[in-house]
Amino acid sequence: MLEALNVILKIQECDMKMIQLLEVRRQREKERESIKANEASLTNRVNEKESDIFEMKKVIRQMEGEHADVLAKIKKLEAHQSSIKKVDEYNAITHELSTADRERLTKEQRLSDFYDRLTVEEDNLKVLKENLDSAIAGSKVHENEIEENIRLINSEGRAIKTERDELVSHANVEVFKIYERLLRNKRDRVVVPLENRCCSGCHIMLTAQHENLVRRGERLVFCEHCSRIHYWQENKVLEDALVPTKQRRRKAKV
Repeated sequence: MLEALNVILKIQECDMKMIQLLEVRRQREKERESIKANEASLTNRVNEKESDIFEMKKVIRQMEGEHADVLAKIKKLEAHQSSIKKVDEYNAITHELSTADRERLTKEQRLSDFYDRLTVEEDNLKVLKENLDSAIAGSKVHENEIEENIRLINSEGRAIKTERDELVSHANVEVFKIYERLLRNKRDRVVVPLENRCCSGCHIMLTAQHENLVRRGERLVFCEHCSRIHYWQENKVLEDALVPTKQRRRKAKV
């Protein structure tokens, strides 16, 4: 059973590296999405600002037309007033002129306000466009760096998968099935050492009987709290050390 667990432990190391790589890749992909979202947000703001300015210019053109009409009306009234002889008619025209002049002043004030607002909005649009251009230039460099990082992650992931596939071909089929089922559930180490009668996975104390079963290493022993597989770390070290020792002894005999 120790030999079977040693293979599973090596597979687990590959899986932990793969999980870490996938997490890093997810983070990098989120960064890329964030960059795209920022660009899209700035682009939308530019488009909205351009649309607002377009509508504002339409209103200004309409107001300029109305202002021109008032000026034409005043000019016409003034020309008509100069030819009137009767006092009543003259006073009536004077009243119309006074009303028209007030209307002119009102429209000119509104136009002035709109011109000021237009200037502010055009300045804001200029700043937004500069921010967008800067964001696009900066994000291009960042995106290229992210793409290269993802490429390296994928390359490292393929190498780890190749190593894992080789290890799986030597693994105990039943033990490997159990390991994979636990890994799918926890997405973390599922074969862990028992240290000071404590599970390295859930950190809960276990019984002396449980520790003895793990020490023997005769069968799989599961944590009664988190279901992880336990091994006695000294057994693993011992087994790792046995291989070269046996080889050296064989050499010595030859």
